[in-house]
Amino acid sequence: MPAPISVIIPAFKSAEDLPACLSHLFPGLEAGLIREVIVSGVPSNDATRDIAEAAGAVWVEGEKGRGTQLKRGAEVARGEWLLFLHVDTWLDPAWCGAAKAHIASEEEKAGAFQLAFRSTLWRARWVAGLANLRSRLLGMPYGDQGLLISRTLYDRIGGYHAVPLMEDVSIARRIGRGRLAILPAIARTSGARQEADGWLKRSFQNIWLVARYFCGADLQALAKAYYRE
Repeated sequence: MPAPISVIIPAFKSAEDLPACLSHLFPGLEAGLIREVIVSGVPSNDATRDIAEAAGAVWVEGEKGRGTQLKRGAEVARGEWLLFLHVDTWLDPAWCGAAKAHIASEEEKAGAFQLAFRSTLWRARWVAGLANLRSRLLGMPYGDQGLLISRTLYDRIGGYHAVPLMEDVSIARRIGRGRLAILPAIARTSGARQEADGWLKRSFQNIWLVARYFCGADLQALAKAYYRE
């Protein structure tokens, strides 16, 4: 029987981040959990594609946009389970046991990991703590926490949408709190944007953007505000 998980990683000019992201997946390969790794990329002049292909990943290429890239990766995935992972996120080794147990018992539930930042600042721990509390109480994890979901459930809810922002909030809403489990393993993500903008400032800005999204704000306008185009 083939391994169950297709890992899907959106990447753009990610030559610095991709090697570490891939290396933290090795325990899953050794445990026989990973069927394939798909890097959903965008044409660029750096070594992202070379790194992905040298590691044995499947490279799929097309338009930029995280929602678009996640959707594109899922379209070619062959696994019974899909693990969506940001390129700047590292999974702790415990992810294997957590994912294996979840797959064995929770086909009708998706799973996300507990969030931590690769920073020792108290502000980083505070922001991560709020994110984990939000995830548990509201069933609303962000993409930095990864998403493990069966192909059956993914297709049933319509998968990722090709939107310029809030693709993670959109799919979490459609999954619903009752069909989401927080897995006992940690996803450690970069805090580069938070460090550049200020931890508390970026946290409150994100909350404001999500509130605007729930009130029906235009996604292009939200993306412009988020990326400061």
